[in-house]
Amino acid sequence: MAEGRNRARIQRFGSHLSGMIMPNIGAFIAWGLITALFIPAGWWPYAPLAALVGPMIIYLLPLLIGFTGGRLVYDFRGGVLGATATMGVIVGSDIPMFLGAMIMGPLAGYLMKKIDQLFLDKIRAGFEMLYNTFSAGILGAILAGIAVLGVGPIVNSLVNSLANGVEFTVNNGLLPLASIVIEPAKILFLNNAINHGFLSPLGVEQAATNGKSILFLLETNPGPGLGILLAFTIFGKGISKSSAPGAIIIQFLGGIHEIYFPFVLMKPLLVLAVIGGGMSGVFTFVLLDAGLVATPAPGSIFALLALTPQGNYLGVVLGVLIAAAVSFTIASIILKTTKDVEEDLTVATGKMEEMKGKKSSASEFLTPGAATTSDGDVLHEAGVVTSAPGIKATEDVRRVVFACDAGMGSSAMGASILKNKFKKENIDIPVTNTAISQLPEDADIVVTHKDLTPRAKEKLPQAEHISVENFMNSPEYDKLAQRLKK
Repeated sequence: MAEGRNRARIQRFGSHLSGMIMPNIGAFIAWGLITALFIPAGWWPYAPLAALVGPMIIYLLPLLIGFTGGRLVYDFRGGVLGATATMGVIVGSDIPMFLGAMIMGPLAGYLMKKIDQLFLDKIRAGFEMLYNTFSAGILGAILAGIAVLGVGPIVNSLVNSLANGVEFTVNNGLLPLASIVIEPAKILFLNNAINHGFLSPLGVEQAATNGKSILFLLETNPGPGLGILLAFTIFGKGISKSSAPGAIIIQFLGGIHEIYFPFVLMKPLLVLAVIGGGMSGVFTFVLLDAGLVATPAPGSIFALLALTPQGNYLGVVLGVLIAAAVSFTIASIILKTTKDVEEDLTVATGKMEEMKGKKSSASEFLTPGAATTSDGDVLHEAGVVTSAPGIKATEDVRRVVFACDAGMGSSAMGASILKNKFKKENIDIPVTNTAISQLPEDADIVVTHKDLTPRAKEKLPQAEHISVENFMNSPEYDKLAQRLKK
């Protein structure tokens, strides 16, 4: 029980970190591409454009993170304070302040929110604008000053210590051992906390100095997952065997790694395969001095190749292929030698989503059919539970929103499927996706994984909430489309 609560806390923490990073991934990739192309060691060295590299990593990216972190806590007002406070840690440090931005952004938003709760209702009519501008200005100035004199130097020292630890690990050939933690953590949905909270900030610092970083390849390598799915394609049985080839496309090309997690959960011994694949891939990256210029998101082979600097393609490609080969070999042995009592894929997918704490859009691809929720609610054939009391009248539905933890992977897939259904039925209702923490007030129908629905209802109680068991399963979307068409 305590273990589950601790895992949930870490997952929530990782979700918050990814909520600051993921919306800004486009800016990170833009910086990475400019770095790969135009710095002196790039493909086409060009000083005027290479001049963008320094200001973007020192100012633009941390300020975006700080703004996003503040906005997550207290909307636009919190975002402005978050960016202001982040400027303080930037000035108070001589390295890129990503960790500082992750601290100061949410902190500034939180403090502004608390101050408003204390004083806003006490402001006399006509003085609201004066209060709003000066309270934010005074708090912003104080936080920026504290960040310059205190937080910046402390975080600077912390990051340097972590960087020295990483350098020691690499120099002594210990980095492959990181896969012993990273690969099982991915299965437990702790990857956001590891990748966005630790690897990416340190990787960006290394890339700013060396033009690349191996840290960007540790968690995002699609090779171990590819090996698992290939083994099931050849040696699997039943639904797992038939689902694996399609899952390969989603995982390896689309970059949504969670599609292979249920396969590992069916036979927990397979965690040895992903650990072996991860370690062999990292060893290859270290041996060939491979790295990327920025964080690939999602972890698609296309994203990896797009962010590979000149002279590193052999190392990156071999690292992915060797990881896949080792993972495939170990997984094949396990599948061929263990007793044929493997757990049903539907059950394993449910276990995955229970650990994730939310609906997985990728899992819809794996588990068609009816099911029952843990509290006894009967699911429709397509795996969706809707409670009659909260159903919106058709004429009142003006927007449908899919929500997941980060608002990028599962929810994007589900929204794409429903958009196509609506388009075929000529239904002119917008379908969007977002992080559950950023659900818009004007959402009339909110679609989430059943484990995320309580959080969605707490965030937006006035909306109709649909709990989905399988985001890739189309029949229930057809029912919703027919209902809204009428």
